[in-house]
Amino acid sequence: MAPRPLNRILYVEDDPDIRAVAELALKDIAGYEVDLCCSGPEAVALARSITPDLVILDIMMPGMDGIETFKRLREIPGLATTPVVFMTAKAMQPEIGRYISLGAAAVIPKPFDPLELPSQIAEIWQRAWEDAALI
Repeated sequence: MAPRPLNRILYVEDDPDIRAVAELALKDIAGYEVDLCCSGPEAVALARSITPDLVILDIMMPGMDGIETFKRLREIPGLATTPVVFMTAKAMQPEIGRYISLGAAAVIPKPFDPLELPSQIAEIWQRAWEDAALI
């Protein structure tokens, strides 16, 4: 059984340049609906009013970091099983293992290739569907 289409992505990144490049890749190239946030608190507030199919989350953000944001998002009804992808410069094997053990669907290292990002996200979406049947 094929997964339902991936339509809406919540993207959380504090760096405006990285956010703009990812938005271009995900929205303009891949055609996803993308909700942008620049902080953990903003993402948690927005996530209460939207229903993203997938969340892409920076790890290193001032104030509420990505891991705390991830935990808060998991507490929101309807988001407990939403696939979350961490995007981070801290992508050595021990860190990746830690993020996956927390429940992340995948980790995309920074810097990322904007032309590859849409296919990476599509592959993660497909894998999340097959592995957990949670979509």
